[in-house]
Amino acid sequence: MVKRPIPAILNAMKALLRLVAATLALLFTAPAFAQTRAEWDGVSRIVAIADLEGDYDKFADMLRTANLIDARNNWIGGQTHLVQLGDIPDRGPNTRMIMDLLIRLEPQAQRAGGYVHALIGNHEAMNIEGDLRYTDPREFAAFATSRSARTRNQYYQQFVRNLRRNPPAAGLPTFDAAYRTQWDQDHPLGWVEHRQAWAPTGQYGRWIARHDAVIRINDTLFVHGGLGPNFAAAPRLAMNDDVRLGVRGQTSRTYPNIVHDQQGPLWYRGLSQNAEAAETANLENVLRAQGVARVIVGHTKVTSTVLPRFNGRVLVADIAVPRGHSDPHAFLIMENGAWITIHRGQRVPVNASTPQATCAYLRQIAALDNGAGPVAELTATQCAAPAAAN
Repeated sequence: MVKRPIPAILNAMKALLRLVAATLALLFTAPAFAQTRAEWDGVSRIVAIADLEGDYDKFADMLRTANLIDARNNWIGGQTHLVQLGDIPDRGPNTRMIMDLLIRLEPQAQRAGGYVHALIGNHEAMNIEGDLRYTDPREFAAFATSRSARTRNQYYQQFVRNLRRNPPAAGLPTFDAAYRTQWDQDHPLGWVEHRQAWAPTGQYGRWIARHDAVIRINDTLFVHGGLGPNFAAAPRLAMNDDVRLGVRGQTSRTYPNIVHDQQGPLWYRGLSQNAEAAETANLENVLRAQGVARVIVGHTKVTSTVLPRFNGRVLVADIAVPRGHSDPHAFLIMENGAWITIHRGQRVPVNASTPQATCAYLRQIAALDNGAGPVAELTATQCAAPAAAN
């Protein structure tokens, strides 16, 4: 585990990162592709994949299972719309590979009449802002080069100069060998390059900040977290504009602090966690105001498959895989108006218009897990005879 710098020094580090970002931004070339729309109609096929958390192999397997890429990772999905629901980074080691693949697929899909929607999640925003609490140390190693030791040393020298010019209230640390050793442990090789690439002016920071947080395709709303009561009726274009401004470190125009608001699209968990009776009024406001029949979200791990809630009006696509259980690589496909969960490579129709239908769906998933694991446990609890009869 990489140790984190003490809070007294963190602000100085952020200031220095802004300085270095301005100096080194020209080293990076961001793709010209940008997504600016917030709604699409007449789409016959959609693939929705939630939180990836640095797992490139899982993502590539899902794309191949969905017939979106070939053996050389080129787009073969035709007019399909791929929606990645956010939270590409953190906890896993291969975020950069995932983003590079998405950057490659975006123009390929558009030329074929399809689309790649890489929605902004809370962990994208956290990485741009420098909140690295959940960053796997191997993520830094992915950015390391033969010049990383020199780059890190230059950054350290600038960091010390900046601290001397702006000493923290607690006073300057002692810049001795022990301090430098600890500092190097806190900033492994590749850390500086990682921060440059994720800066608002960097290769990946700029790419992320060109995307959306909330979109509508046909009769379905896609959003990383959800929309709480304060955002239920918020216009999608305004939310997207303000999220893009927020992750760039600029002032939001309509919804102050939308990037951090717990009811906002990057953070809200009520649609996934709150009791349905308590959350129904908000959901109905969202559906009515956004003009949709359902909402598909990631962000919140409830069980180890796609979970229908509110009789299928909410589909929770973030997958929880407890230790000791294999990842089912579960995700969603919509074909000709019908939603299907892909679970362990098998297709399970999402028929969840009643509690009984939802239980039948969960039992099919549990059977694919050989009757063991989180879905089987949820089914036993949620679909006991009295509850299923309601």
